[in-house]
Amino acid sequence: MHFYTEEDTGIFENVQFLYITTLQEEHVFRITLNRPEKRNAFTSVMAEEIIFALAYAHYNPIICCIILNANGPVFCAGADLNAFHNPDTENKTLPKIREEARLGDAFAQLLKPSIAQVEGAVLAGGFLLICGCTFVVSLNEATYSLPEVKRGLWPMQVMASLLKIIPPRKVLEMCVTGKTYSAEEVLNLGLVTQIADKETITEEVNQLAEIICRNAPYAIQSGMEALQNLADIPENEQHAYLKKQLNKILLSEDAKEGIAAFKEKRNPVWKGR
Repeated sequence: MHFYTEEDTGIFENVQFLYITTLQEEHVFRITLNRPEKRNAFTSVMAEEIIFALAYAHYNPIICCIILNANGPVFCAGADLNAFHNPDTENKTLPKIREEARLGDAFAQLLKPSIAQVEGAVLAGGFLLICGCTFVVSLNEATYSLPEVKRGLWPMQVMASLLKIIPPRKVLEMCVTGKTYSAEEVLNLGLVTQIADKETITEEVNQLAEIICRNAPYAIQSGMEALQNLADIPENEQHAYLKKQLNKILLSEDAKEGIAAFKEKRNPVWKGR
């Protein structure tokens, strides 16, 4: 990961986060946005904290799935523009980030399945978080909007993330109108992958994480990386590239373990390599 090295994340246990909380339970790592008094709008420091937590999850071989949720009634209101113009409190326990904080790129470099558990409104730059996640489980009451044009702005980075998920014409509609969309509407666009009730959303997210953790982590990581690389490979070379990646997976310890476990009718014990 470009923003933090594996060595940087070695001090994870000593970092005191100001705007997020983290919790690791076996193979699942939960990141909670924790700035509810500001509708979880992220400052530059908060963005660095999120990226550092993602880097830790990326390098930690035990972690197979990341869950991203938020405290308070709003999931994320995007960037806190006041804080960006007037830099907020520095987190001196955090290693120095090696590049400018870009949440979209940080999620792209994660290469592990992630689930956004959305129980409140998502606005503006908050879309970078949900677009970056592999799955988005949303309450039916949650709303989604890009109101930047009402402030004389344009959701530039969000536009790049959205174009990987929904058609360009619909992206323009969302950016130009600034209108508010329901969870059902963005489910139909593919932005949300599942709608849940308030009483069951945590259970459903945990069940999805459990399904992910039962499957081979090396295969998942290799597959996610291959899918990402396809965009840069000419169409007439894609099948040859994918065959090469499959051959690498076939030689992995996890593939051998998976085949052995299937023959022996037992649950596999994954090594992640």
